[in-house]
Amino acid sequence: MAVREILQLGNPTLRVKCAEARQFGTGELRQLIEDLRDTLYDFKAREGFGRGIAAPQINVTLRVIFTQVTVPVALINPVIIKRSVRLMSLWDDCFSFPDLLVKLNRNHSIEVRYQDEQGQEQTVKAEGALSELLQHEIDHLNGVLAIDRAIDSQHIVYRSEYEKWIKNPPTKVASAEASPPVEASAANETAQAPEQAPDSHEPEPISS
Repeated sequence: MAVREILQLGNPTLRVKCAEARQFGTGELRQLIEDLRDTLYDFKAREGFGRGIAAPQINVTLRVIFTQVTVPVALINPVIIKRSVRLMSLWDDCFSFPDLLVKLNRNHSIEVRYQDEQGQEQTVKAEGALSELLQHEIDHLNGVLAIDRAIDSQHIVYRSEYEKWIKNPPTKVASAEASPPVEASAANETAQAPEQAPDSHEPEPISS
């Protein structure tokens, strides 16, 4: 068990398409899963967010991810076998560039086939936040990063600027001759509605 260094944006290993794991029930696989777990827990304790990590982020190019949502789960050789047509828009982050946030679109629901630590085939259906997390981590196994899926270049921002300008935008001072304010709920729906994919939603940033 060990806390491993997390590779950062620009490290070429993050762009490698990982190889399938073929040895199950081994000490090496157990060690990798424990290292992923310990590294995730350490990052979350220091940074305050984090639900999943992929093997290439700790410099191991095998198709293994570890998630901690309700219970800890290792997914080996995960493959998305179904995707919803419905999309969702959200701000995503990543251990490999923790100071950035990226707005992107993801499938609202997916079904994933994977193997457990003993090599037994399993499936999981996920929607919403869990769906996004699994898509994010499986992307890592293919050398794809969240920044590659940004809606456009204007939707890659520093976390500090997101907090300042998007999550908590400055309040404009109304002039004395301004029109009477509309009802608060209607004003929010009109003025703050983001540009979204059809049938999508705009949650708070989802930590990966």
